[in-house]
Amino acid sequence: MIETIHLTNAAAALGVGMLVGLERERRKGEGRQRSCAGLRTFAITALLGFVSQKVGGPLLLATVAIAIAALLIVAYWRTRDDDPGVTSEVALITVLVLGALCDTAPQLAIAVAVIMTGLLAYRQKLHDFVRGQLSDREIADGLTLLVAALVILPLVPDRFIGPFAALNLRTIGALTVLLMAVGALGHVAVRALGAHYGYALSAVASGFVSSTLTIASMGQRVANAPQRVKALGAAAILSNLATVAQIGLILTTVDSTLLDVMWQPLLLGGVCTVLYALCLMFPRSAPDTAEPVIDRGAFNPKLALVVALTMTAITVASSAMLNYFGQVGVMLTAVVGGFADAHASTASIASLVTAGQMPASELGSAVMLAVSSNSLSKCVFAALSGGRRFALYVIPGQLLLTLAMWGGVWLQ
Repeated sequence: MIETIHLTNAAAALGVGMLVGLERERRKGEGRQRSCAGLRTFAITALLGFVSQKVGGPLLLATVAIAIAALLIVAYWRTRDDDPGVTSEVALITVLVLGALCDTAPQLAIAVAVIMTGLLAYRQKLHDFVRGQLSDREIADGLTLLVAALVILPLVPDRFIGPFAALNLRTIGALTVLLMAVGALGHVAVRALGAHYGYALSAVASGFVSSTLTIASMGQRVANAPQRVKALGAAAILSNLATVAQIGLILTTVDSTLLDVMWQPLLLGGVCTVLYALCLMFPRSAPDTAEPVIDRGAFNPKLALVVALTMTAITVASSAMLNYFGQVGVMLTAVVGGFADAHASTASIASLVTAGQMPASELGSAVMLAVSSNSLSKCVFAALSGGRRFALYVIPGQLLLTLAMWGGVWLQ
């Protein structure tokens, strides 16, 4: 049994070396300018790492690594004028380590090898994407998101503070990062798939920033493309998928158990949204044409900050209304806050439930009051921005998905 395990791990090490070696062999070149390592070198190096770890442990493995590094330095010195890169050399050292890792964690070693092979194989596409596709603003937005999620957020305290003990800075920070991340994902989807998929994709992506503003934007396009009013109406309705998804993400972020109360309303609302939009989109009333994607950055940090401050204010107001007027005060705050944004109201209500200031049984009704008022504001924006025809397509869809979500609350 022990010998069988050793052979299996050795086979995994050999597979790791051959996987990376196959890719490097294709780029090895010919003649005197060829690279120092190919299929056989990588396979032998992986086995050498496995045997070194098995026989002598970390000390022997380190000695072998130093010896291979010395050989690579000599090889690089001879070919530096023809190929100044060190990708193959670094990959060979990595394969040595992965071969040693196969002794204890072969699955992890194989997974890392697959990822590394993908990075090596798609070198040119990755270079083209970074140099020709990513803008300076997108890179800056990505760094901002990483700093906020990996540096700032872990340092934020996770406890309820402030007036009426209604504020949790960790929750507010997590929701802000969530808004930035979802906006970035929508931006990446549009950049990767292109605008030729039409208004629907753009509406869903931008709906993660603001579904209300997306509906207004689609309505404004009716003046320039009146023959596409049905497609624009379908896109406006599909932006509600972002609202439904964000409510679910917010509830999960605040407390995953809260989603047990709202999963059925969210599911019914999403299904009705998709079905209604499909009825508008098919059959097509006009041939498809692509519109250029405008680079406005991956997300809007200022908007994320505004949303965070709005969530904070609504949470404090809801807590105060609960303290002075009971459940009626919270419901009133949800209605008023929902006219501007259903997400902030949802976050504040979820925070109150998590803090124990509001029973979980009232979560569904309170959230749906915010959704209903937000749906009403979307209908108003549709009528003002797109006119009567656009509103006739959007308003029934908004009413349908709102009623479906209310039905889900009553069925819970």
